[in-house]
Amino acid sequence: MADPEPSSTTEELARILDQGNDTAMDTAEDQPEDEDEGEQESVAKAGYCIECEDYYRLTSPNVDQPAELTCEDCADLFCEVCFHATHRKGHRKRHASKPLSGAPSQKKAKPPKPSSKPEPEDEENWDVEPTPLDSATLAGDQPDLYESPAEWFVERSRWIPLRLTYEERKYLRLIEAALNVSEYTDKVDTLGFGLSKAKRIVQQIRELCAILSGLVLAADYKLGQELFQDRNFEANADFYQHVFELARRHKIMNPEKMRTSYGKLVYVLMDAQIPQVRAMLDFTCVKPIKTVHSILSEHNALGLLRDDLITIATREISSEKRSRREIQKDIRAKERAIETLATRYATDTLSTEMVRQCLYSIGDNNAFLRVNRDPCEKMIEYLKKFFHPTAPADAKSSLAIRSGKGGARLSHDHAKQYAFDGSGADNFFDAGSCIDGRLTSAWNWCSSIEKKQYWPVFLLTGFTSFDGEW
Repeated sequence: MADPEPSSTTEELARILDQGNDTAMDTAEDQPEDEDEGEQESVAKAGYCIECEDYYRLTSPNVDQPAELTCEDCADLFCEVCFHATHRKGHRKRHASKPLSGAPSQKKAKPPKPSSKPEPEDEENWDVEPTPLDSATLAGDQPDLYESPAEWFVERSRWIPLRLTYEERKYLRLIEAALNVSEYTDKVDTLGFGLSKAKRIVQQIRELCAILSGLVLAADYKLGQELFQDRNFEANADFYQHVFELARRHKIMNPEKMRTSYGKLVYVLMDAQIPQVRAMLDFTCVKPIKTVHSILSEHNALGLLRDDLITIATREISSEKRSRREIQKDIRAKERAIETLATRYATDTLSTEMVRQCLYSIGDNNAFLRVNRDPCEKMIEYLKKFFHPTAPADAKSSLAIRSGKGGARLSHDHAKQYAFDGSGADNFFDAGSCIDGRLTSAWNWCSSIEKKQYWPVFLLTGFTSFDGEW
């Protein structure tokens, strides 16, 4: 019996499928190779830095930065500045690199004289300029972008402490621990043991140094053995001076830290400077604070502070009322300025990392001043603008206060209140009505809470101090 012929519907379906397959293949063959232009543009040109290619593609498409290094781990090509910028921290810091064959050799040259314009080879790199500073910037702030800093940064850097390094932060934790367990302020003022006050001070300072020595030995046995093998405090004077100095430096940059232990440290260092105590100790515990100016002056690199790029490298980038694109643009400009300066002013004795530390320290100081100083400056500006120092224009513009009215505890006339006068007291009702007086009263109350009858209730809740630590 003959097989039945396929139905017309089946034949039509097969024909349509075959025709669609052929059409799809023809369409794929006729597709132009460069249709996905965006994907092709994402590939860096051979022989050029991949970071510069990504950065300037949208803003300066004709800028090409030749590659100088190849990262053996990333398998990418970089110019020297971009390689150090992208491999500065994290796991990438351990990546190995090697120079490309035919790349120009990097010779160290003397720092160039500062000029009002970027160097010729960097003119295209700075085509994307960071956003200028606000015109309402308070007086005394750093110079505007690309404005010659002259001696402004040189003078300002004398009072800017150097940011702590990673190794110094280890010692910071040790000195904080030693101060927390030390009973210096309790025993120095206690009469007993037939010792004079000078001898009690020397005894407690030696005990604090011994505690610190034990912590160092526990943290790093090899270093502890080298430093304290002979148990000679005078021989290790440099070490103790360094540890005490970095604690002071940390407190200057972070006033909210070490609220309890720093007071004890100040008492120790003040007592250690008494001539009789210094003679008995045979060494001094105090040395000058390490600042940006002192480090650069020591290595003959003060030219860094006069370079035009330092304004960009140290400015604070604010996100207020700005788009993400503007913020990212300023961040990239700041990073490139930092790396350029680090490469330009590094020497055999001054590493690029130390140059970065100096620049970061200036940036930290700018951020600190903006948060802590600028609001006060703005308040004083408003006070002078809207109020007369002695004679108010009318009752609404008078700053006078009267006890019992509007929560005031004291009576001040307009002129006295205009001068921000405040008075402290040991209770709420006698406390001053101004900020200074209230803060003083709060400090007095907090310092004597252990003597209150309800102090055990605080202890039951797990309270230890007002420093925010539990």
